[in-house]
Amino acid sequence: MALKAVTPAGTEDVRTGELFATGKIVLFGVPGAFTPVCSDFHLPGFVLKTDELKAKGIDTIACVSVNDAFVMGAWANSEAAEGIVMLADDAAAFTAAMGLTTDASSFGLGTRSERYAAIIENGVLTSIRVEKEFVDHEVSTAEHVLAAL
Repeated sequence: MALKAVTPAGTEDVRTGELFATGKIVLFGVPGAFTPVCSDFHLPGFVLKTDELKAKGIDTIACVSVNDAFVMGAWANSEAAEGIVMLADDAAAFTAAMGLTTDASSFGLGTRSERYAAIIENGVLTSIRVEKEFVDHEVSTAEHVLAAL
């Protein structure tokens, strides 16, 4: 599965099988860049807790959203998301393969990702917590990930 990663040099294709193959990774999914809960709470929580997550043995922190790479890049810049790999799932293919799509049409967003946080160790999904409603941010927060480590 291919996603687009936003880097300081621009965007690059990323194969999820390679990105998640080695090390301990936190992957969190959000419904949309620049949306209220995502921008006010979810991403900022991971930005604030990056050092704590790394101290607990996390090698990579990645955020995925059903957005294009340009939007993810602008969002990363606006949130000072240094240290977090920002992944664009422009056609929701990765999100669909994970079984985590949701219909956010009532919010004007169409097909989006459920809000979740996962821990992947050497290519194996060891934990995933999905919010009951994609507008919630309880079980998928950086604090809950830290507690699970």
